[in-house]
Amino acid sequence: MKNIDVCLSPDLLHLHKINNSIVVVTDIFRATSCMVTGFAYGVKSIIPVATVEECKTLQNMGYVAAAERNAEKVEGFDLDNSPFSYMDERLIGGKIAMTTTNGTLSISKAKTDAVKVIVGAFLNLAAVVNHLKNQPYDVLVLCAGWKGRPNLEDTLFAGAVVEALKDEYFVSEDSAILAMRTYQQAKNDMLGYLANSSHIRRLQGLGINKDISYCLQKDLYDVLPVLRGNELVVH
Repeated sequence: MKNIDVCLSPDLLHLHKINNSIVVVTDIFRATSCMVTGFAYGVKSIIPVATVEECKTLQNMGYVAAAERNAEKVEGFDLDNSPFSYMDERLIGGKIAMTTTNGTLSISKAKTDAVKVIVGAFLNLAAVVNHLKNQPYDVLVLCAGWKGRPNLEDTLFAGAVVEALKDEYFVSEDSAILAMRTYQQAKNDMLGYLANSSHIRRLQGLGINKDISYCLQKDLYDVLPVLRGNELVVH
């Protein structure tokens, strides 16, 4: 039977064999929520890169460039890391280069060995689950976390995926069970459950409350970003 597992931080990815796995990268606050939103609003492609320098190089080549570090926009770039910035009609049909503290780094770490890398958020949860139900491979949900540390919101998303697929996949590892049980506790009031979490405190300190509520909404969009080569495109 196929297996589904959860990696709570990209720093733990080396402990997982992913050469027969589809890796679902999630960074709820806010990189993967931005990506899903961008595609839903007509962005053509997104190149995720690990470093600010790579992003600047692509910006100099004509890409719209988004760069975030420590939850704030890096000076000199076009876009920040708020999903509302990706609703701009000027981005329709556009190509974006993106680097973030955690999310794009996780994609970079996964893409070398994974069968496929897809992008997941609560905003496209059903699209992710429906795609995985028909796949012959194992699944690993890779939580971007925060600078190597696990975080609660990404773990909740991972748990939502595990819960939805527990009849199709074998749930064997404790990290997947932990994520699923945490989600089961939190799913009826995720905002309340996350109230004292570290990333929410970080975003609230920057006055970004509307992003928090937005990113916790389920199934706003039926889009599935998939990595093809170095570019994310809609499946």
